[in-house]
Amino acid sequence: MADVFESAAPMNTPVPLRRKLIAGGCTLLVLPLIPKLAHAATIVAVRTWPADEYTRVTLEMDTELKAEHFTLDKPHRLVVDIDGVRLSSAINDLVSRIKPNDPYIRSVRVGQNRPNVVRLVFDLKQDVAPQVFTLKPIGEYKYRLVLDLYPKVAQDPLMALLKDSQNDPLAGVLENLAQNGAAEAPIPSVKGQRLPPPEPSRSPAPSLAIPAPQGNGRRNRPILIALDPGHGGEDPGATGKRGTHEKDIVLQIAQRLKKMIDAQPNMRAYLTRDRDYFVPLNVRVQKARRVQADLFISIHADAWVKPSARGSSVWALSEHGATSTAARWLAKKENDADLIGGIDLGSHNRQVAQVLLDLSTGAQINDSIKVGSQILQEIGKINRLHRNHIERAGFAVLKAPDIPSILIETAFISNPEEEALLRTPAHQQKIASAVLSGVKDYFAANPALARRA
Repeated sequence: MADVFESAAPMNTPVPLRRKLIAGGCTLLVLPLIPKLAHAATIVAVRTWPADEYTRVTLEMDTELKAEHFTLDKPHRLVVDIDGVRLSSAINDLVSRIKPNDPYIRSVRVGQNRPNVVRLVFDLKQDVAPQVFTLKPIGEYKYRLVLDLYPKVAQDPLMALLKDSQNDPLAGVLENLAQNGAAEAPIPSVKGQRLPPPEPSRSPAPSLAIPAPQGNGRRNRPILIALDPGHGGEDPGATGKRGTHEKDIVLQIAQRLKKMIDAQPNMRAYLTRDRDYFVPLNVRVQKARRVQADLFISIHADAWVKPSARGSSVWALSEHGATSTAARWLAKKENDADLIGGIDLGSHNRQVAQVLLDLSTGAQINDSIKVGSQILQEIGKINRLHRNHIERAGFAVLKAPDIPSILIETAFISNPEEEALLRTPAHQQKIASAVLSGVKDYFAANPALARRA
């Protein structure tokens, strides 16, 4: 089989050069010296974010560049040509960054395809629906070329929930939910993906979920809570003085909280991300709706320009503006996650997303304030409160139309003392325990507020 550097090369590529490229095989190509371009850009950093949902590869550059891509079959490959860049140690480092457990990438090869074009060839483990786009500088990032490798068949959050519960005594109930919930909400996907085929119908296991109170119309199923660890991947969130990233702390807290929720006889939790990768804000909402969550909890760690700011806070959605200047600043910071984390605007139907986010109801907000008040009261027992009441702002991630949704700022990671606390497993466990207590109090006092069938 001809190497992709030969078979995919443009027709006008000189034959001797093509033969030299072939000699590189699957390792980093040894290339002849090529004169430097007058204004060739430099790739300053390369990052990879493998996950079951998709793998992201990011190349950060000092200048905006153009890139073209195409895919090849037998075997599956993704070819990316970057115009106006020269080989460097940073881009060569991409070869070693691909790990054996990456779900989508087997290996990568790098070479100078033409005098002004660097070619990346990704040898793939499966067919993908690639999204290749560029991002302008924002925050500490320069120009970025982003390669998102999604599976051809979109992953279904309901199936992920079911897979995570195979040994759960409520597995039969969750399977019933997965089989009967196909029309509840769309599966998050991107251009080029297909929806997964229907699961084969099987006789459901006996229902072991706690019976619902009479007359509230709920199915006999556990209370499902969507836990949303903020930020992730390219978006680190706030960073403390000791270099602690918000995205890491909130994921650890969410994982602890999930274990505690799953240990309850009538509750189960679903994570919108279970490792370090980026999830767009509207996809977080879609995932929660897809699993028919009864409650959505987004977990964050606050930051402020002055390190003296401290304390925990709980937020609900506001339809009529933020409750303070600081609230507007915080909402804008959190809503900018899509810009920092990076999304391909061309592959997301922004009109559909906006319709979804504009459907939030007064009832949802009222329920959010009720559960948020319960959780705030419990957190106040283990940490100082920044405000002793629920605050309101226009957080995009709280705009599910039919799920009570709150955002918890666990502490100020910009405060050295609170950053130190957030780093300790003991304090993370205290936060998770306080949140669970507030959730249990909410459903005990308001059983009819859980999402109706």
